[in-house]
Parts: sequence; C-alpha cells; structure tokens
Amino acid sequence: MMKHIVMFKRLAHVEHHAGREAELVAWMRRLDCEIPFIREWRVSANELDRPICWDYVLESSFDDRDAVERYLPHPKHVELIQALKTYFEWVACDYTVAN
Repeated sequence: MMKHIVMFKRLAHVEHHAGREAELVAWMRRLDCEIPFIREWRVSANELDRPICWDYVLESSFDDRDAVERYLPHPKHVELIQALKTYFEWVACDYTVAN
C-alpha cells in the first residue's frame, strides 16, 4: 500500500475568496468518485491557527507505486490540478506502508 499525502495552502498573492475555496475543496473531496483505483481518500481542513499550519490535508492510499504513477497523469487529476494551482500551493509526500 502506498500513501499519498498532500498539504495545501492559499497562495500568498491570492485574496481569500470563500466561495471559490469551497468549490475547489468540494472538487478535491469528490475526486475519488472519478478515479476507481483510489483506495482511501480524505480531505480535511486545518483547525488551529498557527503560522506553521497549512490550510488542508489530503490523505489517500493506493495499492502500490504503479497506481500512484497512473493517478498523477490521470485526466481527472490533471483537470483538478489546473484549477487548484490558481488558488493553492502544495507539498506532497508519497511512501509505502509496510504490511
């Protein structure tokens, strides 16, 4: 099993727009319905106001590295990324979970 974790925060030069942000987060939250080989998928909002915190975290799981590598160029993922990059920056970590 491979975990794919991504943290998001609003771009520093982008003004907060609650409606646009809600739309993007809702889209993130439903991506697993469009890509059948995603095993686990959860998007959560940060709850504490601290300078080191990011705004959202995506926690997802895939069967293996090959599945993550199929996911990254998947058209539905690429479409979402195109929209997200106008509002958010992100960092990611991919790692294997030992059985």
